[in-house]
Amino acid sequence: MARVVSFERRPGRTARISLGLGTYARGIKLGDSVAVNGTCLTVTAVRKSVVTFDVIEETLRLTNLGKLAKDTGVNVERGLALGDRIDGHIVTGHIDGTGNIIGRKHLKDGSVKVTAKVRPTLASMMVKKGSVAVDGVSLTIVEVTADSFSVCLIPRTLSITTLGRKQTGDTVNIEIDLISKYVKRFLQEETETGQLKPT
Repeated sequence: MARVVSFERRPGRTARISLGLGTYARGIKLGDSVAVNGTCLTVTAVRKSVVTFDVIEETLRLTNLGKLAKDTGVNVERGLALGDRIDGHIVTGHIDGTGNIIGRKHLKDGSVKVTAKVRPTLASMMVKKGSVAVDGVSLTIVEVTADSFSVCLIPRTLSITTLGRKQTGDTVNIEIDLISKYVKRFLQEETETGQLKPT
C-alpha cells in the first residue's frame, strides 16, 4: 500500500496524483508503468520517495481514482519484468469498470467474504473459481450472480492491501480476466456473422 501525498484536480486538464512509496520507489524512473488501485499509470515525476502521475479525465471518470484525496491509501504494483515468474492471472491494469461493495462477512477461518455489485455486462464474463482483479488485487471468484460476485480475502491480503479497509458502499476498480474478454468478443463476432447460432 501507499499513501496519497497530494491530489490536484485541474479543471479541463489532467489531474496530478503524488504517492509516497518509501523504499518501494527505488529504481522507479520517468515513463515507468505503475498500477495504482489496479489502474496502469505512467510515472511523470520522481522526487526521492514521492512518485507523481498525471491522470486524464476519462480515467478519473471510469475508475475510483477520481475519489482519491490526500492521505488516502492505495494499492501499488510495478510492472512485470520479462523473465519474472507469473504467480497469478494476467492483470493488464486496464480497468473494465467499477463495482460497489454490498457485503462483508467474517468467516470462522479468519478470511472475509466480500460481495460487490457490478454491471451485468461485467458479471457475464465472470465464472466461479475464475479470476478477477479488484483494485489491482488478483483474486479467485467464489460466487457469481447476474449483477454481483464475491471473493474471499485471506488475512495477508486484508493486511497488506486496501481491501482490508474497504467497507460496504465503497467503490472498487474491476478488471475482468483477459481470456474471458477475448472469448466473449469471439462469440459475439461469430454470432453476428451467423457462424454461431445464439443459444
